[in-house]
Amino acid sequence: MNLNTEVVIAGGGPAGMMCGLLLARAGVDVWVLEKHKDFLRDFRGDTVHPSTLMILDELGLLDRFLEKPHQEVTEVTAEFGKESFKGVDFSRLPIRAKFTALMPQWDFLDFLAEEAKKYPTFHLAMEAEVIELLAKKDRIVGVKVKTPDGNGDMLARLVIGADGRDSRVRDKAKLKVRDLGAPFDVLWLRLPVEASDPTQPVGRFVNGTLFVMLYRGDYWQCAMVIPKGAFNEIKKEGLSGFQARLRTAAGFARDRVESIKSFDDVKLLTVTVDRLTKWARKGLLCIGDAAHAMSPVGGVGINLAIQDAVATANILAPILARRTPKVRELAKV
Repeated sequence: MNLNTEVVIAGGGPAGMMCGLLLARAGVDVWVLEKHKDFLRDFRGDTVHPSTLMILDELGLLDRFLEKPHQEVTEVTAEFGKESFKGVDFSRLPIRAKFTALMPQWDFLDFLAEEAKKYPTFHLAMEAEVIELLAKKDRIVGVKVKTPDGNGDMLARLVIGADGRDSRVRDKAKLKVRDLGAPFDVLWLRLPVEASDPTQPVGRFVNGTLFVMLYRGDYWQCAMVIPKGAFNEIKKEGLSGFQARLRTAAGFARDRVESIKSFDDVKLLTVTVDRLTKWARKGLLCIGDAAHAMSPVGGVGINLAIQDAVATANILAPILARRTPKVRELAKV
């Protein structure tokens, strides 16, 4: 695979897929390179906020998006011990979709891919991993790509790094990262749903622990916030000790913690919060988590990634149709 194109995007997450869709929609020839063979990754950002739903509405995509299986969050309840109150009420928003949509990220990415493939200038390559940047003097001019069929070069006017918080693109570009630190990690797990359960999200604060429950139709997706690096100590307590923690935190679902059969049922999210001091250099731009890894609090990461993609397309599509953007134009993103 040796190709010339206008834009190469490394990473088929929310930032990369939305950016590819919007650039192709504007007539820019774009390749999105995703290193995995599919989008199936569990416990990724699944909360599609009203701001993103508004963008989909403005693009004429909202109705087709809402045809996909999802849950609609209109309010969020916070519980402190025996006290509870409504912490969020989306029904007051002055927009069409007055809710947050919960949709598995792989379904959302499949939806964006379906819409993007309607444009002849959009190309998606799965199992295509960027392994090196190609440079001419101090300008990035493309990428070296590893695929199951061999390696190849792709030359482009612009390389966009949208390959997440462990971005190879930003590492190879030697962009400086400022680590802002995070004092906590998150444990993700599932608990069964029963017919009498509520269907709106619940955030419970018990004995210094934050436990968030998101209704997913046939299960609860749960997040337990723990001190940074504490998972190994928790595992030393054994499974029964962890289940005891869950009983305290899980409220109405406390009698279902035995569904956690081993620590293989618990996924650790090591929280990183950082920023690139500069998102761009000649011929290259980073967006999404590659530019600014976000805390999982509020599920904002996917939505800020989408906003990055919109800004990138709005600012750069008219330029990319004619020429290579200058650094000062990339910096506007």
